[in-house]
Amino acid sequence: MAAERLLILGGTAEAAALARAVLARFGDAFDVTTSLAGRTERPNPLPGRLRIGGFGGPAGLAAYLAEHEVDRLIDATHPFAARISTAARLACKETGVPRLMLLRPPWRRQPGDRWIEVDDMAAAAAVVGRIGWHAFLTVGAGEIACFAAVDEVRFLVRLVDPPRRPLPLRCCRVIVGRGPFSLAGERRRLKDHAIDVLVCKASGGAATEAKILAARELGLPVVMVRRPPREPGEAVETVASALNWLTSDRPCSRTERVP
Repeated sequence: MAAERLLILGGTAEAAALARAVLARFGDAFDVTTSLAGRTERPNPLPGRLRIGGFGGPAGLAAYLAEHEVDRLIDATHPFAARISTAARLACKETGVPRLMLLRPPWRRQPGDRWIEVDDMAAAAAVVGRIGWHAFLTVGAGEIACFAAVDEVRFLVRLVDPPRRPLPLRCCRVIVGRGPFSLAGERRRLKDHAIDVLVCKASGGAATEAKILAARELGLPVVMVRRPPREPGEAVETVASALNWLTSDRPCSRTERVP
């Protein structure tokens, strides 16, 4: 029997773990391709095939699914990657390709947390200057410009890749790092830079949770940008559950599909 073609929409630690787990469990029963948006300059090595770049919206993704005869799609993108998740839903509906979402578990508010939850980056930029003077900004390179008009705050900005040009912030220092981060390291960072407010997305997951734990320990406020609503459809929160989905209700082979 021909290998089933699985497309993983990735760019996350969960997607990488899924690709490794599929090949470890099923071997050559699945032909795995992981698609990355291309925002990170040096992605970590991944098993299987790698595709980098956008698809061109729902129509482009639908065309890719048809051209490459994809049997299944797992959307394991970042919780804030709303555009590609919408495209995946529409493209899979058009082509009939089964789709599963592998959702990163959210962080849960705990006693001692001082979260100020806001709906978007503009709201985070509007409120940060009223809360602190030294902000640790961990929202991703694509969102930095939202804080350009904030001139009363000194920012410590963490990015995955060094910026190619100066950031549009009046006062900032850039550090480069890729998770997972340790609690001891995040605690030390907050103290060494006299951070009095953390600004982040409600990304969830373990890789960057240490900053939330450190802020809780130190009693620091956290400006937390809420997640966008998730797309409708079948979803799981663990790699193990995604593997189980791959063994259930297996689609017919490509040669058996009715046009």
